[in-house]
Order: sequence, then structure tokens, then C-alpha cells
Amino acid sequence: MAEACSQLGVRPQTIYAYVSRGKLEVMPDPADTRRSLYRAEDVAGLAKRKQAGRKHETLATNTLFGAEPSIPTAISTFHRQRLYYRGQDAVTLAGSASLEEAAQLLWNSDQQADFSCTARVASPGRVAAFTSLAALAATGHSTHGRMTRVLHTECQSLVGQLANAFGAQPGKRPLHLRFAQAWKLSPQAAELLRTAMVLLVDHELTSSAFAARIAASTGASLPACLLSGLTTLSGPLHGDASGRVRALFDDVARQGEDQVIAHYLSTGLPLAGFGHHLYPDGDPRAAALLAQFEPAEVITRFIDKATQLTGLHPNIDVALAALSAHCKLPDDAAFGLFATARSIGLLAHCLEQLSVAQVIRPRGRYVGVVPQAA
Repeated sequence: MAEACSQLGVRPQTIYAYVSRGKLEVMPDPADTRRSLYRAEDVAGLAKRKQAGRKHETLATNTLFGAEPSIPTAISTFHRQRLYYRGQDAVTLAGSASLEEAAQLLWNSDQQADFSCTARVASPGRVAAFTSLAALAATGHSTHGRMTRVLHTECQSLVGQLANAFGAQPGKRPLHLRFAQAWKLSPQAAELLRTAMVLLVDHELTSSAFAARIAASTGASLPACLLSGLTTLSGPLHGDASGRVRALFDDVARQGEDQVIAHYLSTGLPLAGFGHHLYPDGDPRAAALLAQFEPAEVITRFIDKATQLTGLHPNIDVALAALSAHCKLPDDAAFGLFATARSIGLLAHCLEQLSVAQVIRPRGRYVGVVPQAA
């Protein structure tokens, strides 16, 4: 740990954040189980990129260099550690807006979205959601040559069908109420779902948004673009991170918060759901959501102690997992809520990318064997 911190010029908390984002590979030290080892190539690569700085941030959209591609977008941004949707503070918006209103804002539409869907799904869940979306992708029409209002209608249909596949009650009510009805939740719990989902609709140029935009730039159908984004979102280092946090909560319930925290700190492993490189002072989305309900006492103690001992604040993944436990939601419901909400943002990125009318085609930087002349 000390050597990695020295080479990168960062604190231990930053090392934990690098590990949680998959930028550093960590493994136990065979000679001392209390210590962790970090892959030398990963540390060297991070140091090199850190030294190079951010000189490649203002790149043309058709040529992407470096580790972080930069694409112009008017959908969402970060300002002073706050998230904004088209200039509106996301936390403030989540205080009252429905998902339908959030979609209207992100899609820059003249009308509020309608996610009505009466189709019933026999076995709702992740398999049903991805299977149904794949079938639509296989038969969908290209986005080229189609009016924006027609694409908006298709976007609404896709989100409505996706929600039903993840377990929402079929019908015409607002989306958060359809989920609440299916899971037999109180009106207060339904409000928590609404708040959480509005907070999750977009988060600037995430890896899933980038994947969806690449697909959109080729003229792929909207369901194909959405599938590209959602399969990327499903990774445990992205949208499925709340599942890792829920597993952590299960460990806390069995072993107690002190033992779980001690194990992670002694091995140097990062605590899932704590810290976010975009919010050094704490994720405002998590703070806003956690302020709306009281998590179980053991979870509250765990969050407080983990924050005190690591200096890292809980992010939205912790808040979503805590909400799932508080409302006694079905297994994998947290991902279903996240994926349904984020589908709105992913489709917004697809629609925005279509206005560029240029294929995103990054170039590779070849590092293999030098080709031999013929």
C-alpha cells in the first residue's frame, strides 16, 4: 500500500477508490494476510496517465485518444460536486419530479413521457428484461431517416416494456407506482422509489452511455442501442454495484459491523459502495436518498463506522441497497430499478448522438510485435 501510494502520489483512500473502479488489481500477500499486493503494471499505468495529465480532454468526437474520451453533451454534467440534468439540480428535481417528467427533460421533448405498458411477463427479472430487449433488437428498425417524435414514441415503449420485464405492474400509472403496486409497497415507499429512480436516470458519460452512443452512431435500432448500454451497466463495477453492497450488508447482519470492517481494513480490500471520485466530499444523491428513510440500525452503524474509519462517504449504491433492504424488495430489484431508470438516460444519449451524424470510431494504439516487411 505505502509503495503504491508513493508511486502515485495519493492517499490510501484513493487507492481503495482505484480498486473499486477496477483500475487496480488487488490480491492478498501470501507472506502476510493482513497486507495486500497491487499489480505493478496497473500502478505503473496509472502513474503514466496521471503524469500525462488531462491534455486530451478536448478531443474531436470522431477521434478518441487517451483513457477518457470526451464527447460534447447537453444532457447532464457535474458542477461543484453536484449533478445537473440539463441545467437543473438532480437532487432538487428528485424532490418532486416523476420519471415521466425527468424523461421529458432529458429527451428534450415537448410532451411528458408515457410509459404505459399492459403486457404481462410470466417470470419478471433480469433474464426476462435482457431476453425481451434482445428480441426487439434483432427485429428493430434503424434510427436513420426517422423523425425525432417517432423515436420519442419508441423510447417510451421501450422503457415501459423494460419496466414490466423487471417486475412493474402492467398498466398506465406512473412508473414508480407500477413498481410499488407490484411489490405491494406503501405510498411512502413508492415515494422512495420515485426519488431513487429520478436520481439515477443519468450520470454524464458513463461507460454504459458511451456504449449506447457508439451503437447509436452506427444507426443501430433503439432497442439495440439500449441493449448495448444495459449490458455494460450490468457489470459489478457499474450499475450492479448495489448487489455487491447488498452482499456486504448480509455479511454485516451475520457477523456484525465491527468484524466486517476489520476484515476489509486489515486486508486492504475496498468497501463496496464507499467513495466516488466525482464526489470527494460525498455523493449528494446518496445523501438525499438516505435522508428520506431510516435504514436498519445495524446498517446505519456500519455506514457511520465505515465512513469514520476510511474517510470515504457512502455513494448511491449504498443508498440503493439500503433502500432495497428497508422496503424488503425482491432479490435483484435494486438493479431492476437502476436499469429501468438509467434506460431513460441511455436513450437520451442515443437521441443526442444521432444529431452528430458521424460514426464513433476510436483508433487502436498497437503495442504488439512489430510487423515484418513482406
